[in-house]
Amino acid sequence: MSKKIIQQQQRLLNLIQLLLILLLLFLHLLQLQQLFQLLLLLRLLRLLLQLLLQLLLQLLLLLLLQLLLQLLLLLLLLLLLLLLLLLHYYYYYYYYYYYYYYYYYYYYY
Repeated sequence: MSKKIIQQQQRLLNLIQLLLILLLLFLHLLQLQQLFQLLLLLRLLRLLLQLLLQLLLQLLLLLLLQLLLQLLLLLLLLLLLLLLLLLHYYYYYYYYYYYYYYYYYYYYY
């Protein structure tokens, strides 16, 4: 009789050990699932950072393009002003010599 009780207790202990092992396995699986979720979140974060970096680079490119266009407009304006200045001096000297020529011509002849 006592042998049967000892066997039952041994079976009960084995069952408890098995349940504990299953519980530990379940906890490890949960930890693995959390690790996989963490890896997934890290991947998502990396993709989001890449997207943000691409957007920032595009914004920087647009700003540089805008700056380049402004510089080109400024250069065009400066060239136009230079052209006006050259025309002004051209006509100024042209009329000056014209006036000098006729003045000299009428005065001395």
